[in-house]
Amino acid sequence: MKRQFGLIVTGIVASMATGSAAQCGEATPAVTPKAVVELFTSQGCSSCPPADALIEKLSADRSIITLSFPVDYWDYLGWKDTFAKPDFSIRQRDYAQERGDRAVYTPQIVVDGRSHVVGSDAVAVERAVATETTHRGGLPVALSVDMVGDALVAHVGAAADPAAAKATVWLVKFGRSEVVTIGRGENSGRTVTYTHVVKEMQPIGMWKGQPMSIELPRVALMRSKNCGYALLLQTDNDGRPGPILGAATLEDANPS
Repeated sequence: MKRQFGLIVTGIVASMATGSAAQCGEATPAVTPKAVVELFTSQGCSSCPPADALIEKLSADRSIITLSFPVDYWDYLGWKDTFAKPDFSIRQRDYAQERGDRAVYTPQIVVDGRSHVVGSDAVAVERAVATETTHRGGLPVALSVDMVGDALVAHVGAAADPAAAKATVWLVKFGRSEVVTIGRGENSGRTVTYTHVVKEMQPIGMWKGQPMSIELPRVALMRSKNCGYALLLQTDNDGRPGPILGAATLEDANPS
């Protein structure tokens, strides 16, 4: 049974924690995705491991960006989630406030910043991805990433209606695979694999509907074997996340 949590009006979404930058690795360009799937999960939620396993499976499909956002509001049940951040709980609540449905629970999957489904329901997730891709236009703005010399260069395309377009470009850093043995709480004794666990979200540019490029130094992507990156072009309303308009991924190069 999915866990429900009451909506709390919150402030601005995720800020970058600079101290964890060294966890992330060099990157090379990857394929352009058709959808972004965000899982809100918790090590303290007994209903979440099937959803965590589903994200691990979906991560093998390179046409979908999968991201896990561990939330902290179940820590009181006896086990403090080792990856959870208050910012991730804020992101989930802000999504619910933006949709106007007050639906905040774990496990929850949000597709393209719009629709949500129970995170362990593979059929519902597949249907939501198909709906976003086919009926809502998927990710309508082209977004690509290249490594050019000592720089990472992101290229953002034009909007169909530039006069009405505004969004933030986010650099998302995530751990590829993390295994946790849970010692207490509802999942006591279980060993769970967490896939694409978000470490940081850093805004790197503002887009106003016109084609643009953003350049970052390669050293911003520290070397590690277990880290990946995504770029999201996402609208917002007074700091609350809205529809994702474009996305791209990068794959880490093994450090020498």
